[in-house]
Amino acid sequence: MSRISPDPELSRTLSRRGILGVAAGATAAAFLGAAATPAAATESQGDGHGHSRPVLPPGRLGIQLYSLRDKVSTLGFAPVFAELQKYDYDEIEFAGYTQGSAGAITLAQLKRLARDHGLNPIGSHVGYYSSDPNAYTFATNLTKVLDDAQALGLKHIGTASGPFRYGSTVDAWKRAAEEFNTYGAAAKARGMKFYQHNHSEEFSFATDRPGVRLYDVLLAETDPDLVYLEMDIYWAYVGQFRFSKRVDGTPAPFDPLRYVLKQPERYPLFHVKDGVRDDTVEHGYRMTDVGDGDIDYKTFLSSVTQRTHRGRTYHHWQAEHDNPQESFAFARKSSEHLHSLREKCGE
Repeated sequence: MSRISPDPELSRTLSRRGILGVAAGATAAAFLGAAATPAAATESQGDGHGHSRPVLPPGRLGIQLYSLRDKVSTLGFAPVFAELQKYDYDEIEFAGYTQGSAGAITLAQLKRLARDHGLNPIGSHVGYYSSDPNAYTFATNLTKVLDDAQALGLKHIGTASGPFRYGSTVDAWKRAAEEFNTYGAAAKARGMKFYQHNHSEEFSFATDRPGVRLYDVLLAETDPDLVYLEMDIYWAYVGQFRFSKRVDGTPAPFDPLRYVLKQPERYPLFHVKDGVRDDTVEHGYRMTDVGDGDIDYKTFLSSVTQRTHRGRTYHHWQAEHDNPQESFAFARKSSEHLHSLREKCGE
């Protein structure tokens, strides 16, 4: 697969693997699709004669449990999983394996609990590094992190930490990328995929090379067979807004969807998080429940699932809100909205 650098300076200097192509301009659009219940959305795929089909790939809707951390830490995993089962979720992504005041739980119990509620544990977020040598992170406790993931039957194990361990220069990110390659190789040896989840800062520019976008360094310097990406769609659009110009003011537009379509195999997981463009807030977007914002998930999901694999999808979509007003209501609303997105057959 060819990779074309969006910046001539970058293509001259980065080593080994080339750069992912990035195309200009994308703007969040209004939501489309008629309302339907989750059950209705998973019915007939349509036959091309006026029928519609769900945009969401069947069996691939998950939720990042960080969104439900208040319920997990007070009620425990069992009541939370029971609610998610009622809301027609298929998968879960962990953000820790403890349940606070609800008491101790073993990994074996947690795995069985998820299975009993029809939920497939698809991945987990673990810290990248810590100054504490005994901390539970990839850098300080790799074997334990992978042992636990394997015990839970996870196919993906990743981090939501940015590759800023050594700074924001090109060389600093090359160094972090080499560590990610190491974690990826260790995960692959266990039958898992290591992945990194983005926030908006990954789309900023190197402090020593203001024409080089740091996310491009990460893609170029990590081995695509060892390091995968989980695109947080909300934070990617925030990054598009924040970092559409270089430090000198010259335009540097990018489209989050184009990143995925250039290398779809590197993006097995996505965070479906919504927001409204709002110039009164710091980053230009205000986070909302999924379905209440103006990010066009119908186009994003259908483009990824149809144009890249002609229906043979392997991507996983995790609903998330960093601080929902009421976490169960958020989970229910997100499922209903994402299941309601439909389009005509053949579109």
